[in-house]
Amino acid sequence: MPRDRFSADDPREWLQRARSNLAQARNEHPDIYLEDLCFQAQQAAEKALKGVILSYGVEFPYTHDVAYLISILERHIGPVPADLEDAAVLTRYAVATRYPGVIEPVTRAEYLEVLELTQRVVVWAEEAVNERS
Repeated sequence: MPRDRFSADDPREWLQRARSNLAQARNEHPDIYLEDLCFQAQQAAEKALKGVILSYGVEFPYTHDVAYLISILERHIGPVPADLEDAAVLTRYAVATRYPGVIEPVTRAEYLEVLELTQRVVVWAEEAVNERS
C-alpha cells in the first residue's frame, strides 16, 4: 500500500512515485513483456531524478530524457556519482518499448541490468533528498 501522499511539488511524492514504478518493474510475470517492465524502471529513474531536482528548488522540464535530467543536476549540484551517468541508457525504454516492433524484444539479462541500474538511481535519489530534509 502506498505511503502518505504529498503535494506534487514535494520531492517525497516524486520518490514515492519512483518506488511505485520500481515495484511494478520488479513484477516479472509470464504475461508481461520485459519491455513493459523496463518502461516502468525508466519511469522510476526519471521520477527519482526529478525528485532530487525539486529538492534543490529547481524546475525541470517534462521530459523522459534521463541524460538531460542528470545534466540539470550537474549544473545545479555538481557531479553525480559516475555509476549514475550510466542511467542515461534508460531513456531508450521511455517511449520505444511501449509500441510493437520499435525495438527488439528485451532479453532477461538486459532487463536485470535495467533493474539494477534503476535501483542505484532510486537509492541515490532517496539519500540525496533525505540529506536535504
